Amino acid sequence: MWQNAPRFDENRGTTMTWVMTLAHRRAVDRVRTARVTTTCDAAYAVRNMCIEFDSVAAEVELRLKGEAVRAALSVLTPRQREAITLAYFGGLTYRQVAERLDEPAGTIKTRIRDGLLRLRDSPLAAT
Repeated sequence: MWQNAPRFDENRGTTMTWVMTLAHRRAVDRVRTARVTTTCDAAYAVRNMCIEFDSVAAEVELRLKGEAVRAALSVLTPRQREAITLAYFGGLTYRQVAERLDEPAGTIKTRIRDGLLRLRDSPLAAT
């Protein structure tokens, strides 16, 4: 709080609101950091596991999953599909997708949200 004290504007809210906002932001940052650490640890564990498996069966399963994803994505509009593909398969943020597609970030958020809802409600998504 001491480091951010010059940024406090009493016209925008009370001191308590400002302090609570800073605390909330810090908590969100901690949760995100923990999630990334857990995800990285899990990915490392998976990469370094030595489990014998049938490579042909694994390849077939991977292809079937790919086909299921492509079928599910077919229910989306081309713009929804493009935004979701860039965000989820390309690993881009909303802002990065917006910049790449030269669209407002709010438009991209709406496309992705509507597309995800459409995927959720699609009978193809259940397969």
